[in-house]
Amino acid sequence: MKLYSTIDKEKGLIEYTDKKRYLWLGSVFFPLLPLYFISVYLKTNNELIFVIPLCISYIVIPILDWLVGSDTSNPPEEIVPLLEDDKYYRYLTFLTVPMHFIVLIACAWTVGSQPLSLFGVVLVAIMAGGYSGIGINTAHELGHKNTWIEKLLAKIVLAVPAYGHFTVEHNNGHHIQVATPNDPASSRMGESIYKFALREIPSTFTRAWHLEEKNLKKLGKSSWSFENQILQSYFISLVFQGSLVLIFGIQIVIFLIIHNVWAWFQLTSANYIEHYGLLREKKANGRYERCKPHHSWNTNYVLSNVVLFHLERHSDHHAYPARRYQSLRNFNNIPELPNGYFGMYLCAYFPWIWFKVMDQRLLNLPHINRDLSKVNICPKKKKLILSEYS
Repeated sequence: MKLYSTIDKEKGLIEYTDKKRYLWLGSVFFPLLPLYFISVYLKTNNELIFVIPLCISYIVIPILDWLVGSDTSNPPEEIVPLLEDDKYYRYLTFLTVPMHFIVLIACAWTVGSQPLSLFGVVLVAIMAGGYSGIGINTAHELGHKNTWIEKLLAKIVLAVPAYGHFTVEHNNGHHIQVATPNDPASSRMGESIYKFALREIPSTFTRAWHLEEKNLKKLGKSSWSFENQILQSYFISLVFQGSLVLIFGIQIVIFLIIHNVWAWFQLTSANYIEHYGLLREKKANGRYERCKPHHSWNTNYVLSNVVLFHLERHSDHHAYPARRYQSLRNFNNIPELPNGYFGMYLCAYFPWIWFKVMDQRLLNLPHINRDLSKVNICPKKKKLILSEYS
């Protein structure tokens, strides 16, 4: 363990050890899990092996989250500059980028060279898509940083799930309009994840394109120039995924379509649970208040956080998006999810369970206190929700 220390004029010597320093390696190696199951399949020829990674994500990790428990501790603010300057943490994000490429190549090889049934191809595609979806999380951490290498790596890793518009949309769209009715990436009370996906996926792409188009116009550039960040990432996707088709055969196309869609749905799942029903107050001048920690759902479960670069400390991330994952804080009296992200994804896939678990939790938040005017409600469900909870 590495000890960080500094001298504060008022507090004297301040020391801190990040007890999760080496646990963060979980974010690097967790995306490699499909490689193990491919090796097991090669020994057994049992396609059902590829169901196990889904069980790990949606059953095993949620149970372990409860068993291992939460960590609500924060690094001292005086130590944060030292943590942020420690290159070890950013090297972990760098190292994760090639892992996503390796896994997709291995899965494509499996589909292209092994006698899989259509059912087996679908299982491998979903397995691969789940872990490529985590690649969007890697890009999320990298894309918020201001160094050229991190911004470049974000574009590169987004090529794996073919979601090259994400960084532009997320940084300049979602973070500006989060927890408002104007944000297609913020889910509304009464809206199922499936209705949300149909609204979010096309709308965020459109918003990203308009944002990049506007930025390039200011620079006197065409939106179709190669300086378009979205086109840069999608070009890498075309070369990468196109190469997989050329190498492993036309049957890879079906695999890649399923893989891409499932990877996108993992991002949708995260967006759905992160801001469900939360609403920033609209001021007299028509603008919304600054995003605060209570405008995001947070969770401190250790296991799912150390395999997702602390994504689940989402309250601090949205309030202070420049902070690196190792420095993100917990706050008191903020919206807390009852499980980690993987468990909440599974809950969301069954809307009646999600509404039962989350609607009362949402209404009972201290800053809402059952006042429906402070909730971001799905317009089509507003009359029903008002009649039920008023």
